[in-house]
Amino acid sequence: MPPHTIAPSSSISLFDERVLADPYPTYAALRATGPAVHLERHGVWAVPGYAEVQAVLQDPDTFTSMGGVALTEQANTGFLADSVVSRDGEEHARLRQALARRMGPRAISKLREELSARARRLVAEHAESGSFDAVALSRQMVCDTIGHLVGLAEPEHTTLLGGTFDVFGPDNDRLSQALPEAAAMRAALVRAISRDAVDPGSLAGAAYAAADRGRLTEAEAVGLVCDYAAASVDTTVFGLAETIARLAMDPVQWTRLRKDPNRAEAAFHEALRLDAPIQGRGRIVSRTTDLSGVRIEAGEHVWLLYGSTGRDERKWSRAETYDLARPFVDRHLALGAGAHQCPGVSLALMQARCLLRALAHRCTHLELVGDPVRALHNTVRGHSSVPVAVETSPYAGDATAPGATLRRPR
Repeated sequence: MPPHTIAPSSSISLFDERVLADPYPTYAALRATGPAVHLERHGVWAVPGYAEVQAVLQDPDTFTSMGGVALTEQANTGFLADSVVSRDGEEHARLRQALARRMGPRAISKLREELSARARRLVAEHAESGSFDAVALSRQMVCDTIGHLVGLAEPEHTTLLGGTFDVFGPDNDRLSQALPEAAAMRAALVRAISRDAVDPGSLAGAAYAAADRGRLTEAEAVGLVCDYAAASVDTTVFGLAETIARLAMDPVQWTRLRKDPNRAEAAFHEALRLDAPIQGRGRIVSRTTDLSGVRIEAGEHVWLLYGSTGRDERKWSRAETYDLARPFVDRHLALGAGAHQCPGVSLALMQARCLLRALAHRCTHLELVGDPVRALHNTVRGHSSVPVAVETSPYAGDATAPGATLRRPR
């Protein structure tokens, strides 16, 4: 494609409350404007298309994380400066490698029985009255799982996790409120994962063991566990609750899941594609480059719109439709790609598989009983409440068993 003679630009504010409440018309407008659009109000290049975001993620040498994952220098050089998401190249790989075996598919597969049992218990408890909040169910599942995996003592982990992602956003009221809250959360986590407080067999224990072998410094070990713990909660909670909301709104897809619970992972992927928990993340351009015909100079800031890529009609047919049978749905970019792909992918997918299968087995009917309440954040998207009603079967192992009796919402 020949270079654009006039660089595409826009006066759109991505972080206006109306846009945060429903960003998808804005994303569509940006995709129609160009492969990279200079946002005058934010001083960054928005990258809204699937192909371009994928290209950026696969080229970490040109598009670097250090000093650019957030929109403000205050966040990049302060709170996020030592985090694993702000590292590049060999330093990033070294930090990731320290816990890679503990977070990989083989290690996470060993948790299947434990997570399945937890999911069945939580679904039974939450569905007992005939209605529940999908966010509350998802948060308890995720906080219990992450707390035990990291090695936090009961019952502290339910209050120590769930950090804010507003620190990645622009200089606004949300950022001002988020920075001290995020610092307090991190300080609480640091206290909770001291050597004396955690199980040696936990993720924190593995990080300390890596430090003892000289692969990490003590500070890096603590910071790495904090990064993994904080990043693994809200994103997974939002994704699970969104999946339950989508299924509650679509009886056809809910029936499809109940008939074939093996589609649980596809149900989760499809919800992530439509409503990525992380909507945007930044990079710095290390050398002048051409992105699908748009010239971007070295030193400029790009903002990757993960939330836009899942609705890109050039990649996805019927992009606005939730469909468990969609081919290659796991190729969405909501979990990143390349060197910086979310390290907790295997754990998030295992939690989704277990929780959604437990719902499909226990509940014969699922529907919304009120409007979901949207939680507005700078860079993440999700709900603070998703009220649903259910009809349940006592046959937890087979929700479609003939003669199953139902518990109807009260």
